[in-house]
Amino acid sequence: MPILIVHDQILVAELRLMAAELFGDFVKAVVDVERGVMAIGGELHSDEEMVLMEQGTQQRDLWGINIYPDLPPAERLEYDSMINVRPSQGNRSRSVENPETRRRIEEVVSRLVSE
Repeated sequence: MPILIVHDQILVAELRLMAAELFGDFVKAVVDVERGVMAIGGELHSDEEMVLMEQGTQQRDLWGINIYPDLPPAERLEYDSMINVRPSQGNRSRSVENPETRRRIEEVVSRLVSE
């Protein structure tokens, strides 16, 4: 499946179809918190990260998440990715530790994912 860059909106129904093709109940996504876009559809977060960086995004603005389209919006995001391990930015785990960064990710996803 090709990696899709979402600039405007994507329907939850489309995410369900992508999830069924890839991992069953979730899709991997990389969110650019500065540009307000996300890449979805890759087997690895690092694949999506690379596509966004080829378009000029800075790595410091990219965060990997998993989206579970069948869950309610408040429970839909999982902040778990190897690309999130960045001690130089104060993030020492696969999770997104900074609450402000999580808020920015949530804002982007809530604007881009439509019921």
